[in-house]
Amino acid sequence: MPSSRFASLLRPAPDSAVAENIRRGKSPWVDAIHLLWTLWVFLTPLFGGGYTWRWAALTLLTYPVFLVLYAGVLLAPRCHAPRYALSMVVLGLVPLAWYPSAVSYFIFGCVTLRVSRRSGYGRYLLQLAGLNALFVVVGLLAHYPWQALIWIPSMAMIISLVVNFETASHEQDAALQLSQDEVRRLAATAERERIGRDLHDLLGHTLSLITLKLELSRKLADRDPVGSRREVAEAETIARQALAEVRSAVTGIRASDLAAELASARLLLEYQHVHLHYAPPPPMPVDIERALSLVLREAVTNVARHAQARQAWITFEQDGRTLSMQIRDDGRGGAHVDGNGLTGMRERVAALRGTLVLHAAKGEGTSVTVRVTLPAATTAVVAPVAVPTAPSLPARGAS
Repeated sequence: MPSSRFASLLRPAPDSAVAENIRRGKSPWVDAIHLLWTLWVFLTPLFGGGYTWRWAALTLLTYPVFLVLYAGVLLAPRCHAPRYALSMVVLGLVPLAWYPSAVSYFIFGCVTLRVSRRSGYGRYLLQLAGLNALFVVVGLLAHYPWQALIWIPSMAMIISLVVNFETASHEQDAALQLSQDEVRRLAATAERERIGRDLHDLLGHTLSLITLKLELSRKLADRDPVGSRREVAEAETIARQALAEVRSAVTGIRASDLAAELASARLLLEYQHVHLHYAPPPPMPVDIERALSLVLREAVTNVARHAQARQAWITFEQDGRTLSMQIRDDGRGGAHVDGNGLTGMRERVAALRGTLVLHAAKGEGTSVTVRVTLPAATTAVVAPVAVPTAPSLPARGAS
């Protein structure tokens, strides 16, 4: 029981720094390398005061607390991580008069007070300036030399800004890479599958028929030239028709299909530190897919801007000819029916003769559920069990 409780404490939150590293394929221990900087905790006495029993006692008292706070910064949700960083700052300021090694805790707190995208860099700079001004006041009361009151805040400011700007740059690069890889992979896969199905359906029987007519033409070439030419002409006509059908099938690759929209949604929400769970959508008619893509885009934008969520889910379910799409988050909820793009979403769903249900109880997150009725022919296309019994398949298989 104690071991399982300890393991649950070390389990990273879905939007924590460790969870983000794991999603990017990095080791969950990658940020532990920064703990090497805490060697200054143990080297500081060499520059003044020496190693004393008081230093040893305060180190044994504060260093484990610092490790717990640092783990909290990495494992806690992004909205809670600043609390642990500010606690590090307090851990560095309170014993400063008796324990110069606490300067390392203070600098760690300033650095790990990461920039929140909701607050922006301006607020972070104000927080950083205020904390370092507080350090100067505490240092004056502790009778620190004026040189230390200049270089320590300067170092804290410089290191904090460099680390956080580099972090922001890495996150933007990761977002760009995610956009390039995920959008291309999902959209290309979905489109390849669609084109592959269409080409198989169009060409399977047609090419077999052309082959038979050309074989017959070859056999008739000597004893019935007229019949041979007739078979070649018919093969040419069938080939032209097949070419027109192929062109019709592969034209109009959709830029707003659900596969690409899901990838864009993941990019947007991951950039806002909202972890998105979703599964690929089932095949559906183009007009329905385009409308659902626009509804999905608006709903995800609302999650990113207003929900203050940590996780979101996008699910698709099909029951007969009824297709439902749900966008759900674990944010603050309490959304209003009017505004936030909900009117436009309702209009698009109404154009499909579908329904949109919004549930947004305060503190319970928001869910948007869209239900539309598919055309009768769609069920045969979507349902995998219907493929083996399709009447045209034996002829194509025979070919």
